[in-house]
Amino acid sequence: MSTVESGRDTAQVTDALRRAITAGELAPNQRLVEADLMEMYAASRGAVRLALVNLASEGLVERIQHRGARVRAVDLEEALEIVELRAALESICAARAAERADEAGVARLVAVGERMRAAVAEGDAEAYSQGNQALHETVFELSQMRVAPRIIGQLRAQNVRYRIRLAMHHDRPTVSLPEHLAIIDAIAAHDADAAADAMRRHLTSVLAATREYFG
Repeated sequence: MSTVESGRDTAQVTDALRRAITAGELAPNQRLVEADLMEMYAASRGAVRLALVNLASEGLVERIQHRGARVRAVDLEEALEIVELRAALESICAARAAERADEAGVARLVAVGERMRAAVAEGDAEAYSQGNQALHETVFELSQMRVAPRIIGQLRAQNVRYRIRLAMHHDRPTVSLPEHLAIIDAIAAHDADAAADAMRRHLTSVLAATREYFG
């Protein structure tokens, strides 16, 4: 196998494993057996090992000497710290989105908000969770920032267990919908300060709920 093919193979396994972890398909502390991953992804042992090294550097995988690798578990204190960091970074992204979003971008954001509103009305927690993710990702795109979204993505991935369980909690959509709509309204109005404040308030609410539900 050429160096280029080997690198591509490693990247594909890394991406596939990252998606599985962030989607909650692989549980915290679950062992990641190289032979199983080789078969699952039709990849070489070298590609699997490098993928695990890559994900360990992102904080998603924990490599234990003589015991292999496993999905890294995040405790509550670390989860709370992650939300605090997200609040700082995502408020900056929201402000930049308010400054830089064009009409088409604002329309996309408003459409996501309408889907979230409909999901709450229909009691569809899964659709609301998908809309929640789409809203944050759209804000990142509209911000046109390059570094912050990448860091936030790594933080969100590490915190996946708490995020998914919190998002599916029966009363969270009704609490968080107005918070998300406030973010959309501020960005649509091109009010950077209001957008940053709305995002900060939303993630402060997430912080309080995470402490309440899991503390």
